[in-house]
Amino acid sequence: MKLIIQIPCLNEEETLPITLADLPREVPGFDTVEWLIIDDGSTDNTVAVGKAHGVDHVVSMRHNSGLARAFMAGLEACLRLGADVIVNTDADNQYRASGIPTLTRPIVAGESDIVIGARPITDIPHFHPVKKMLQKLGSTVVRTASRTQIPDAPSGFRAIHRDAAMRLMVHNPYTYTLETIIQAGRSGMKITSAPIEVNGDLRESRLVKSISSYVRRSMGTIFRIYLIYRPFQVFMFLSALLVIPAFALGIRYLILITQENAGDHIQSLILSAILFSGGFTSFALAIISRLLAVNRTLMEELRTRILRMEIEKIDQTSPD
Repeated sequence: MKLIIQIPCLNEEETLPITLADLPREVPGFDTVEWLIIDDGSTDNTVAVGKAHGVDHVVSMRHNSGLARAFMAGLEACLRLGADVIVNTDADNQYRASGIPTLTRPIVAGESDIVIGARPITDIPHFHPVKKMLQKLGSTVVRTASRTQIPDAPSGFRAIHRDAAMRLMVHNPYTYTLETIIQAGRSGMKITSAPIEVNGDLRESRLVKSISSYVRRSMGTIFRIYLIYRPFQVFMFLSALLVIPAFALGIRYLILITQENAGDHIQSLILSAILFSGGFTSFALAIISRLLAVNRTLMEELRTRILRMEIEKIDQTSPD
């Protein structure tokens, strides 16, 4: 069994040595433990520092592509390198590496496909109260959309079995954390969480440049997740929101014309027609989105099959 610990990096020459110093070379259940960094277009000496501190593999992006794409590039590289299990962690040493055996144990035992490290959010002193609130909100939304019980969905400290890694695909360029859980949960993968500890803050977060920016991006991410994975429910809710008052106004108009001059209430009829038109459009979008969701699922399955065939071919040609 091979474990590869991957670390997405962007200008991490100062924090990377601290992170690597804590990483294990031996983990129960694995014959080999290797380290891989994803250089997401760094302009400093991140790669050189990583190699000097024992990194086994480097994946280099030609330019900064974002955390989500770096994460996916790392997964595919780890699969091609023969990883049976992949652990993802951050380069800023946020997560204590001592939790890696805790994350991998359920996968080695065959109990889970993905294990998410659950941080003690309320007890982390350097987390802003607004960030804590949004972390909880994001986790609640993810639990609803994914049909899972993951308490800390935004956590990037996670272990992934190779079969699960082949099936994951991220659409959101901002972050991979929420979307991968939803995709895993709705695809029937076994996904659980395990308690982990965190270290002190070494630098400011790259994703949280300001609280207002974090709020805006987090809410946008949550909305996109619902739109991508629950489009039928979103558009049907919007349709009902428009059609119900449209019918109410229409009935009101019919009642009024039997009692008095209908011309005085023509505005109600016009508004009813506009709302009904919008409701019908939303209903049509709900049907179209359901069809597109089926197409997206087929594309994801096709990608998984192609990737699996590629990995199996590499396994067959690799020396024992």
